[in-house]
Amino acid sequence: MKALLKYAGLVLLCAAAACVDPEDKPSMVHDFRVLGIATGPSELMASSCDQTPAVQDELAVEVTYRALLVDPAGNGRPISYELWACADTDDETCATAADRAKLAEGTTTAGDLVLTIRPGAARVAGDRLLLERVLEEDPYKGLGGIRMPLVLHVKAGDEEVYAQKLMVFWCPIVEGMTVNTLPVIPGLRLDDAVWEEGALPEMTGKGPFVVTSEDVSAMEETYVVPGLRLDAVTLKEAWEISWHATMGEFSPQVTGGADFGGQQGRHRTEWEPPEEGAVEQDVTFWAVVRDGRGGSSWVSRRAHWKP
Repeated sequence: MKALLKYAGLVLLCAAAACVDPEDKPSMVHDFRVLGIATGPSELMASSCDQTPAVQDELAVEVTYRALLVDPAGNGRPISYELWACADTDDETCATAADRAKLAEGTTTAGDLVLTIRPGAARVAGDRLLLERVLEEDPYKGLGGIRMPLVLHVKAGDEEVYAQKLMVFWCPIVEGMTVNTLPVIPGLRLDDAVWEEGALPEMTGKGPFVVTSEDVSAMEETYVVPGLRLDAVTLKEAWEISWHATMGEFSPQVTGGADFGGQQGRHRTEWEPPEEGAVEQDVTFWAVVRDGRGGSSWVSRRAHWKP
């Protein structure tokens, strides 16, 4: 049975039993998952809002698509994938054949799946640009950007996942609009010590062990979007980081963001091993950052835990 899950900023449709276990938590990575999706650039902006061939060419450039595939119990098994683009944001599996275009397919293994795609050049039935169909389906007619669903369909053994990310296409509707810069976590700390990539620090006992991100406040952008009256509205990013590990549990599982008063949360969380049954082992950790406007990236760290 398939069930729709929304967590960590992704829309996921899982066919694996473990994905829909009511006791399952996003921070506990024990089965096949798509933990993050990123595009570079994270959005495309044309130089003009005129619908001309030159503008179409500007939006048809190459985009780097990345997906973080984790399969801790897979022992390096093959993972098949298909990447689709479609017109309707409510179509989480790109099931409508007349409104979808295949961007890539193949076989890979766990890790970063990296593809070069041209979603702005995709065409559907009748040799129409998919962007035109996306705009037709948009109730706001592009006021919030043209949001094209990119749907990754991956299979590993009998486990199957659909993961949707929206690729945003803009034009300068109001003065001051600029292209989003990809958010990048500058570094992590474990119990207030720098946690270097490639290091294997030792963690002993029940914890909790404190994990934090280096300060990101200077990297959070101020940006401009069009308002309902086509005026310029200035906003400020408030990055969120979701935390994941192959063993144990993070609390909180997501840090950062902002409350209704605009107060931003700290990127501080605590990791604890299972209370019973865990044996000494290496543990892999992931931190996935999202800026709230389509930008995303991730970092990975490892540590050796023993009771």
